[in-house]
Amino acid sequence: MLEKIKALCESKGVTVYRLEKDLGFSSGSVSKWDTNSPSVEKAKAVADYFGVSVESLLKQKNERN
Repeated sequence: MLEKIKALCESKGVTVYRLEKDLGFSSGSVSKWDTNSPSVEKAKAVADYFGVSVESLLKQKNERN
């Protein structure tokens, strides 16, 4: 999930730090999602921020559709 979020940030020209600040998350919290799962509410907030579905954030790289 973290790699997808980083890619979305890059495509939109924002940093992960800016994303965290805009959404009111603590600094460094998104980076921890590489090893810990976020709450449903936080995942939804990130998805809404980028205009994507939560499912697209959760989908593994090797999954299709």
